[in-house]
Amino acid sequence: MSLLDAIKFNDAGLVPAIAQDAATGRVLMMAWMNAEAVNQTIETGFAHYYSRSRQKQWMKGESSGHVQKVIDMFLDCDGDTMLLIIEQTGPACHTNRKSCFYKKAEDGEWAINEEPLK
Repeated sequence: MSLLDAIKFNDAGLVPAIAQDAATGRVLMMAWMNAEAVNQTIETGFAHYYSRSRQKQWMKGESSGHVQKVIDMFLDCDGDTMLLIIEQTGPACHTNRKSCFYKKAEDGEWAINEEPLK
């Protein structure tokens, strides 16, 4: 079975992809991939995604320079979620933080757990 055939894309033709830092194991972000993004990622070695809001393909870091070099790609047991092990250049989050997961549940509220990089 080919790589694409094994992926269970949702009704919109997308699969969630989690980007995890190869050096630290920290989850950096989650984005959506379609078949074209998966193919582009395999072909280039850099993470490509599909933007639902902009309705277009994008390479992580294409405008910021904060690219994600893909070290490994995994598919979960159900075939409906991808995991990209990456080397991140610069911050992963568009808020200029290392990770998009910078809000922590504390005392019934979301507390900012990480400041933007300077």
